[in-house]
Amino acid sequence: MPTKVSALRLQAEEERLKAAYARRLSQVPRDRYSVFSVSYLLTIQELERSLLALLREQNICHLESLRILEAGCGTGSWLSRFVRWGARPENVFGIDLLPERIAEARRLCPAGVNLRLGNACFLDMPDSSFDVVAAFTLFSSVLDPAVRAQVAGELSRVLASNGVILWYDLRVDSPANPDVHGLTKNEIQTLFPECRVRLKRVTLVPPLARFLAPRLPFSYGLLSGLKLLCGHYAGLFHKTMAPK
Repeated sequence: MPTKVSALRLQAEEERLKAAYARRLSQVPRDRYSVFSVSYLLTIQELERSLLALLREQNICHLESLRILEAGCGTGSWLSRFVRWGARPENVFGIDLLPERIAEARRLCPAGVNLRLGNACFLDMPDSSFDVVAAFTLFSSVLDPAVRAQVAGELSRVLASNGVILWYDLRVDSPANPDVHGLTKNEIQTLFPECRVRLKRVTLVPPLARFLAPRLPFSYGLLSGLKLLCGHYAGLFHKTMAPK
């Protein structure tokens, strides 16, 4: 179990995260992450197929009885997808640091989904209480390595024995966004030593996707098949032992 990070260090990283989000919100065009953007739609469709394939390979094809948590749930788009994939809303939980995102998630998510405002460094949830824990573009946003390790420890703590972590995040740094840090396979495995980690490269690098997708939509699938041009990892981590 990672050593607990000091309150001052946690507060500093939390404030940095909030400032980075506000800065990003003011800099990025509003429609960049809209499903009406061709490049974003193709990205999300590819990711959804990849995550469903990873679950299917582990024979996780029925979500009705599973308890699911997403840390850093944002406005709840993936929480809604879990429900669409078959999860019961009352078994789906999301936590996020930003009150405005939780407020939007309450508006957008199906009734019954459990939403909490809070820091993933401190999950007010029992040990081994979730069958699936999702972390999508969460860890790349946490730049303090000790804070990142504490978040990973909390996710591992609440994950049931033989549970799985669904992962999607940057594998390389973004030249256009200094507020994020891509994670290598070794860094990810170090964060989750009690898991068997499986990763695959997905998501055509965004500048190329944004340029090509509106002009030649078919090129997205062709180029994302060239894994060297993909800037993210999608993964499924199978818990094989209790956290130390």
